[in-house]
Amino acid sequence: MATVLADEIDVLAKAKRALSGDYLPGDDEPYMGEQQLEYFRRLLLEWKRSILASSADTLQLLQDGPIREPDLNDRASSETDWGIELRTRDRQRKLIAKIDSALRRIDEGEYGFCEVSGEPIGLGRLIARPVATMTVEAQQAHEKREKVSRDN
Repeated sequence: MATVLADEIDVLAKAKRALSGDYLPGDDEPYMGEQQLEYFRRLLLEWKRSILASSADTLQLLQDGPIREPDLNDRASSETDWGIELRTRDRQRKLIAKIDSALRRIDEGEYGFCEVSGEPIGLGRLIARPVATMTVEAQQAHEKREKVSRDN
């Protein structure tokens, strides 16, 4: 699980480096003004492009043929690795849906605002997690409710 999250963070970091221009959203400008929205749109599109490119590599490896390890232990290890890779790709498929949703919120003028309270999510949180839909407080309350309902 930690490896999958690390991969996701790494892909986002690569997308941020690809945008390595002079601009980084700051608190000294209007929140979710035109320049900030354009930054996040470009970041989300680059992140999505990186994920799709990585998925294409996985697909190509799968098409190259079945695992043909002569040793049963090596074969089992290879199959486990493929299982992890496929779960990672499934997680990234879900992430692409979240990216598309964030792009739609940008188009509709709702990006950067909490879907629960309507308050600004905050630049720091959006830079760290561009697909965030709730403020930290709303997210914590949501997770607490989920935990309580799971425990019952």
